[in-house]
Amino acid sequence: MLTPVLLSCSDPFDGRRPDPHFLPETRSARGLGAQIGLIDHDALLAGYPGDALRRVPADVGPAWYRGWMIPCDDYDALETALAAHGTPLRTSGAQYRAAHELPGWYSTFEDLTPRSAWFAHEPLYPPPHAAVAVLAAALLAVGAQAAIVKDYVKSAKHLWETACFVPDLTDTDALEQVVAAFVAEQAEFLAGGIVLREFEDFDGPDGRCGPETRVWWLDGRPVLVTAHPDTPRAIAEPDLTEVAPRVGALPARFVTTDLIHRRDGAWRVVEVGDGQVSGLPAGADPAALLNSLLTGTGAAR
Repeated sequence: MLTPVLLSCSDPFDGRRPDPHFLPETRSARGLGAQIGLIDHDALLAGYPGDALRRVPADVGPAWYRGWMIPCDDYDALETALAAHGTPLRTSGAQYRAAHELPGWYSTFEDLTPRSAWFAHEPLYPPPHAAVAVLAAALLAVGAQAAIVKDYVKSAKHLWETACFVPDLTDTDALEQVVAAFVAEQAEFLAGGIVLREFEDFDGPDGRCGPETRVWWLDGRPVLVTAHPDTPRAIAEPDLTEVAPRVGALPARFVTTDLIHRRDGAWRVVEVGDGQVSGLPAGADPAALLNSLLTGTGAAR
């Protein structure tokens, strides 16, 4: 039987050590008998995947990654480099993209998540007015009145009034200002493109701040339920009856779904992610998650 392998990120100031943020997970993984490899995340994102693997053991078999988010193109480069290194990733680049970016998972969860429209866009420069107006028109056509702005992975909800929330989709000038502010906030880290998501009335102040619950899935099975990292002290027990078959249909192995309760009583999927780069809430014991991940307790697919 192969020794389980976990890849994490190295400390930017001392490449021999795990990044302090992931130290509890690497310690827990070692306690479960895993071999640890450290990826230089900065080198990877700078375009040097080979250099990023200097502290990853070679020829030790398939590995899971648990670390900082990786843009999809850089993940593809990492996948290629690790395969040549003899330590291939257990989640392929295609599987990662399917869970990590909204266009990859949206159609699978479409009736369980706010209605959305998007277009691909490069970082740093705001999109033209016409492109933004087309997105607004797409949501207005299905009855949406307000929306939030995000990219394929993240929003800027900490800048709710200026770079996230659009109260009136018919006001395309105001919408364009919010989109421009969001693009400026994300800067070079804008992921994939621009997304408009219909604003729904969730439990919480102004319908926007209700606690989210994060469900962790491995090979189509829920293996852990935690609070969301943004609300680490709040956790609920969501109804997974409708969500489970959608996760099973998604072409990805290790998945998170962030669920929130809408005021009408429905559980809604507000975000889907690849579990390799999804965060645990502060104070959570990583052993429960890592035990499932490293011992393969998910059903094989």
